[in-house]
Amino acid sequence: MSRTVVIAGAGPVGLVLAGELALNGVDTVVVERRAESTEDSQGMAIHGRSLQFLRRRGLGEGLAEQGMWAWPRTPFAFFWLDLETVGEQDHTFALPQWRTERLLEERAGALGVDIRRGQEIVDARQDADGVRVTVREQGGGTYEVEGAYLVGCDGPDSTVRELAGIGFPAAGQSYYGVLGDVTLADGASDQFDSGLLPNGIFGALPLQPGQLRLMTIQFDREPQGPEVPVTVDELRASIERIAGRAPEIGTVHWLSRFGGRNRLAERYRNGRILLAGDAAHVQFISGSQGLNTGIQDAANLGWKLAATVRQQAPEGLLDTYHSERRPVAELGRTHAMAQMALLNPLDRMAPLRELFDELLVHGEVNRKLLQMATETRYDVGGAEPGAHPLLGAVVPDAELTTPTGPTSVAEALSSGRGLLLDFGGGAELDEGLTDRIGFVTASPVPEIDATVLLVRPDGHVAHVDRTGTDHEGLRSAVKAWFG
Repeated sequence: MSRTVVIAGAGPVGLVLAGELALNGVDTVVVERRAESTEDSQGMAIHGRSLQFLRRRGLGEGLAEQGMWAWPRTPFAFFWLDLETVGEQDHTFALPQWRTERLLEERAGALGVDIRRGQEIVDARQDADGVRVTVREQGGGTYEVEGAYLVGCDGPDSTVRELAGIGFPAAGQSYYGVLGDVTLADGASDQFDSGLLPNGIFGALPLQPGQLRLMTIQFDREPQGPEVPVTVDELRASIERIAGRAPEIGTVHWLSRFGGRNRLAERYRNGRILLAGDAAHVQFISGSQGLNTGIQDAANLGWKLAATVRQQAPEGLLDTYHSERRPVAELGRTHAMAQMALLNPLDRMAPLRELFDELLVHGEVNRKLLQMATETRYDVGGAEPGAHPLLGAVVPDAELTTPTGPTSVAEALSSGRGLLLDFGGGAELDEGLTDRIGFVTASPVPEIDATVLLVRPDGHVAHVDRTGTDHEGLRSAVKAWFG
């Protein structure tokens, strides 16, 4: 069997996954249709949960150098939620997606990932031993790559999903969005503006001095396909329909179209072909939650797929990718469709919006809406009533004091391995597992109410022992997740 994994798509999800595989010693080939990376992207933000994971992979300094800053507010159906009810991990940060992609591509290249631009996957045939992938080059010629697995991170119109025969049913109402990065004519305002109006949503977002992103969303309309070019007249007509008038547009730097309906793949795996990111789920835009869900897909899948390729995975480990991640996307879809229901039709929703506005004075309501689609706790076993609140949740990024000096949970996870944290419980780790699990002895910290903690490579806690006496529970958790 080949030890290579082939990934379709060099967006953030495909690049995070490629980095995770390479970090775990798996040869990875990424096939990307775009010949070159650009400095344009629809996404202009990244979620705190995504940043939390990327910092655990040593990318914190690189992200800080991108000029990132925290949005002062986060919307839900055009209600502005109170961020004082949550921590930084539930905030949204301004960071154009192309900057995230560039940083991730640099990291993947440094780890030895083979990124092939200007090429696309056109066929895939799988059997018990692997996947034979046909790739078409820019000039029209084709060649084949043999891989152990193929992962589709190739967006809503995923070729890989179609080749795998996985259904992608739509749900809820449709929407049509158009945006343009423009320079306005002399004397026009470049201030932030946004509004929910009877015919849709209009927004104006300053990108840099003199340059503005104009964006509209209309409901119960399907966008035209990618074969139809986006025009400035289309943007102007959409703004006029919603806002009643359009600003005087000078220079157009970039235009794009988005929208459709909420979609969720019927399954995330068919044999040796898997899906992640927008290839598996598409939802109404809100606070970078779609991107965050995709990055968390890659974080969940990467270590499991690597262990499977290296033949170190316990039985059924790869199946937990679907069972853990698809319910998260289902919840995200519910979150998205609830917002759309509150936005349209606006005249009929007015009484409900008035009631909803009154509910938002309660901090718990704000917290629920901010965390519903992004704070994930997996069922890792042993979650009976009274189980530790950290079990299945993301481990806090606490600072640690160890016999060899200061470190942190984030730094201890940067290798891509799991982590056994011993705060005085006398835990032991089999020497044969040290390539899969790091072992750190540290002084107790207030953020972690435990004596022994086993953490998966994706940062989720697989075992908690408050007293340090549950040696059998630790052995069982290690076997279940690491073999």
